[in-house]
Amino acid sequence: MTEPGDGDAPADLQLTSAEWSMWQAFRNGSTCDLHIGDPARDDPHGQHLWGPDRRVRARVVALLLLDGPPPQPGRVPALKLTGAYITDILDLAGGAIKPFVELRDCRFEGEVVLPESRFTTLRMVNCAIPRVEAARLQTEGDLHLPRCVVHSGIRLTDAHIGTDLLLNQIVVHKDRQGRSIMADGLTVAQDLQAEMMESYGELSLRGATVGVSLSLRGSRLSNPFGRRALNAPQLTVERTLHLTAAGLANSPFSSSATPPYGTPHTPARGTRMQRFECEGGMRLDDGRFGDAVDLEHARFIMESDQELSLRRIQTPELRFLGERPQRGRVILSGARVVNLVDKSASWPGLGGLWMAGFSYETLIPHGHFPLALRLQWVAAATPEYAPEPYEMLATALRVSGEDAGAREVLLAKQRRRRETLPLAAKAWGFLQDWTVAYGYRPGRAAVWMAILWAIGTAYFSHSPPPPMKPDEAPSWNPYLYALDLLLPVIDLNQGTAWKPSGEAQWVAAVMIITGWILATTVAAGASRLLRRQ
Repeated sequence: MTEPGDGDAPADLQLTSAEWSMWQAFRNGSTCDLHIGDPARDDPHGQHLWGPDRRVRARVVALLLLDGPPPQPGRVPALKLTGAYITDILDLAGGAIKPFVELRDCRFEGEVVLPESRFTTLRMVNCAIPRVEAARLQTEGDLHLPRCVVHSGIRLTDAHIGTDLLLNQIVVHKDRQGRSIMADGLTVAQDLQAEMMESYGELSLRGATVGVSLSLRGSRLSNPFGRRALNAPQLTVERTLHLTAAGLANSPFSSSATPPYGTPHTPARGTRMQRFECEGGMRLDDGRFGDAVDLEHARFIMESDQELSLRRIQTPELRFLGERPQRGRVILSGARVVNLVDKSASWPGLGGLWMAGFSYETLIPHGHFPLALRLQWVAAATPEYAPEPYEMLATALRVSGEDAGAREVLLAKQRRRRETLPLAAKAWGFLQDWTVAYGYRPGRAAVWMAILWAIGTAYFSHSPPPPMKPDEAPSWNPYLYALDLLLPVIDLNQGTAWKPSGEAQWVAAVMIITGWILATTVAAGASRLLRRQ
């Protein structure tokens, strides 16, 4: 474009005064500020029209970035443009842009077209943009879009961000396909911060990879008429996924966003915190999270056919500490976590929770979460009987040293299973439950034995049976005789030495049958316990 050492613009460009200022600032690496000093008129999202003194053509911006003039001696060229109205479409598709780019408080007449382009660092701060088309964009450093308003979606499919992607307080409306941000296959080397964001449409992060943490603190995702507000299956986050509250600086909910563009504004309605809110379904199936998935204070507003789907996710810690969804379903089928941090008020009721194949090792309840409520939690997840959730809960309690609680869970499992059995098996189950609680309370058998032994002893003391062989009969002992009838395996040489008749014969028969029932139920319960251990 220019001869070596020639920093003037080509005469045929016919630069305006605003463009000439931008040209010279580019060569100096300084900021070209086109603000007029009136906050209302300088607001890029306001209703005031911006005159010719603030307009720069997109072709001049592209010329500076793709084939700009040499810098002034001792300076580094950079495009730092503030308060400008960029006319036409800014098309940098396929270009290699080496200068640092920062556009602040700017309005764009047309969309920003960046597919296949390569930047060092690109920052667009508090700008009004019709659309950002940036599939397969590459940056060596950051991509910043904080506080921007994008009217027809952002496309970042297969983009590669060399350090951080910053979307704090951005407002993004949906495109023609109903998507606010299309970022399938996105790779971010460090943090992806989208705190206090407003997304109207589907935020799609299918197969995306984030090298450190992904933060959506205080964000509002709204797609009530679509299937999902966040669609992120096979998402990989090396550290933590934050779907939590954000608040004022120095408040308990303030975030650690990177300055100068990361500090959240005052939350709506003057509150000290702003929850993460998702209006519509959320899909995180098959995700991998290196530290945790944090849902503290999150709010999910779903229709009856929508889901918070966490199928087959893997993470060391799941913090399920948000508000209870009033509609929709929470799906944890096949998920694997180490620590489950939860509270009873966060889980949906009957029919709203599915967790077949959900595995966890340690339960860390917040607040009051007694075993009775935990059993209700399992029952809510199993409208039809399934043994796995009960066995998983019992294992977690046993690992924590709560053996009594583990037995209660397994007893509840047997009672739930009994409901599915035919009548005869159900009757046998009731008998096992009533006598020895399916073997999980074996002390009951000893109590029943003692009661029956006392009754038998008292009866046979007053009505001793005649000996079978008078010359060979042992000395009569009603205590040993009653005990011999009750014990089905041990032979005390009493039961065969005496010959009861009439009423005594029926009493002896009842004691023998009861002894066998008690022994059988105890053996069945013991075998179940041994199998679990």
